[in-house]
Amino acid sequence: MKKIALVLAAAGLVSVAACNRTPTEAAADNVSDNLEVQADNLEAMADNTSNAAEAEALMNASENVEDHADAVENHVENTSM
Repeated sequence: MKKIALVLAAAGLVSVAACNRTPTEAAADNVSDNLEVQADNLEAMADNTSNAAEAEALMNASENVEDHADAVENHVENTSM
């Protein structure tokens, strides 16, 4: 249920934030938000597994996805001035 609320909140924020943005910025925000949701899902999977090695691998994957989301945001911010 929390994931659904997170996705809905992200969608709402994206739609409001998209009003003053270029299509490229809006698309990058959508990509970044989707990557963050994927990272959250990977973290939830890590929390739900009983295998420590698998949990560690999932957490590493989650961190990599979050880093990619940050890179997308930073790239758009740095190139859209």
